[in-house]
Amino acid sequence: MHDLKANKIVNSDKQKDKRTQNQNTTMNMNNYVLRRVAYALTLNIKGMLDILALVDYSLSALELKGYLLKDEQDGFVPLPDYILIIFLDGLIIQKRGKREGAEELSQQERVKLSKKENLNNNQLLTKLKIAFNLKAEDLIEILQSADFRVSKGELSAFSRKPEHRNFRPCGNQLIRNLLTGLTLQFRKSDIDLKKV
Repeated sequence: MHDLKANKIVNSDKQKDKRTQNQNTTMNMNNYVLRRVAYALTLNIKGMLDILALVDYSLSALELKGYLLKDEQDGFVPLPDYILIIFLDGLIIQKRGKREGAEELSQQERVKLSKKENLNNNQLLTKLKIAFNLKAEDLIEILQSADFRVSKGELSAFSRKPEHRNFRPCGNQLIRNLLTGLTLQFRKSDIDLKKV
């Protein structure tokens, strides 16, 4: 009986460790996305802060630098979901303009609203599609440029609601390759110059 209880505690601890590990992986993916979007668009710190300002969110340059570092670098800070959501919302406004009739939110209200969203790769894909005005054909082409093949049907499954029978979770690999493809598209001249 004592062994059974001990096993339950050990298993419970393992599950907690796994949950923490998953949260850390998600957070590190957030940092990666922020870094790659900034690189693809040749955004410096000021440019990124300007994007955040479009949604009335202020962050210090020092805080932002911590989010842009790689996991192994000193001063690295895991990027919470809500800040990435806010940044991508700002990027959408920068690229597409403000939505007509969109409600003006204070920083506190925006943070509260963004914290309600549990960011996953499917939502991330949707936000990137909106920001860069990408249709299914564009996504397929961009992903192909990064040597990643995906069908129109698969992309459609990523856009479904989780309760839909054809819903499919979007993996990190697709997001990474999409960001690589976007970098190739936006920084083509830089890449071509490096080849010379």
